[in-house]
Amino acid sequence: MADPSSASDDTGERVAASGEEVLEPAPFGETRPYSRLLLALVVVAMLGSVVMMRIYLPYAREGSRDLLEEGIVLEEVATGLGSPSCLHWHGSDWLLVCDREGRLLALEMNESGGFAAPVELLTGLDRPHGTLTWTDPDNGSERLFVTEAGKLTAWNLEADTDPGSWGLGVGDVLVSGIPSGNHQTNAVMAGINGSLLWHSGSTCNVCSEEDVRNAALLEVDPWTGEHSVVASGVRNSYDGTWMDGVGYLFTDNGRDWDGDDYPQEELNLWVAGAAYGWPDDSLDNPSPEGTLGPVATFTPHSSMNGIDVRPDSSSLPGGNRTVYVTVFGSWNTLVPNGEQLIRIDLVQDSNTSQGWRGVVTVVIDDLPTVLPVRFHPDGDLYFCQYSQGNLLRLTSE
Repeated sequence: MADPSSASDDTGERVAASGEEVLEPAPFGETRPYSRLLLALVVVAMLGSVVMMRIYLPYAREGSRDLLEEGIVLEEVATGLGSPSCLHWHGSDWLLVCDREGRLLALEMNESGGFAAPVELLTGLDRPHGTLTWTDPDNGSERLFVTEAGKLTAWNLEADTDPGSWGLGVGDVLVSGIPSGNHQTNAVMAGINGSLLWHSGSTCNVCSEEDVRNAALLEVDPWTGEHSVVASGVRNSYDGTWMDGVGYLFTDNGRDWDGDDYPQEELNLWVAGAAYGWPDDSLDNPSPEGTLGPVATFTPHSSMNGIDVRPDSSSLPGGNRTVYVTVFGSWNTLVPNGEQLIRIDLVQDSNTSQGWRGVVTVVIDDLPTVLPVRFHPDGDLYFCQYSQGNLLRLTSE
């Protein structure tokens, strides 16, 4: 009797004794549809893993922190700061630190330059990105401001007190309800005529914002919260600083997903009421008609964020037209870039739209997730690595 497993139908295909079709092995070099699908899924998973690794790897390492300028010294002076997103000196002894995980911290510096354990001033905040202690030029009243996602809050301070003695209760909400999305509201800085300047990011990569307060610089009354847009087309400005004789300089990060070589990150000079190009800019027209171009640029997609002007008291490289800028780093390129501390020296240039151009020098390389930066009144530079939760100090030898 013949083996039933080898029975055939009249088409010549093998069938089982029950009459069900028996699948033959695929000829060498061919794959079944489900095999091709499995292969495609494996490839997609591998590519996804590579992308995820590129995104999150910088958060997992501190980097080599290579010093590229002569005569400077870098040291780590504090840890345990969570995810530090802003710095502000209150006097010369107290450093305020935003922890994006929801806290405002205060660190007291002793005479030898060491820091005590952080004091929690506020908790339960929504992604704080900026803080400022401010004195009213008219009456001398002091206030503390904290910027969260879409919200600006103020607290009254007693004169001549330090953060170690503050008892901050419920603050006075000046502004709320500004939309957050891809980006949010960031630094708050002293403005002109007793006002504040508040940086507000876009909700998207490229879009037409429904709320004009996004992708803008806002001027805010520090007592009433009344506010208006004083610069537009600013996709994601993280921080700004005043430079004597020049004006207010601010960082701005361009769109993603437009190739490795466009757009460059920008250092801009504020002109009240000006537009700065986004979202209408393009590779062929980076500064559309009626908008202002940057005074300095840096590597596309590298994420320029924190900025501070070098004071005359500093012996670090530079002069009285120098700013130091943190470059967080980005995965949105074929080869990841950024992760640096840079300095930009401004030079007068009548051929530029605003009379200035910037000369960029890398000061520290391989410095992942570097974000907030502030000079101490004595001229030393302090900055944090967001992923490491640390505080670093840069001094001259």
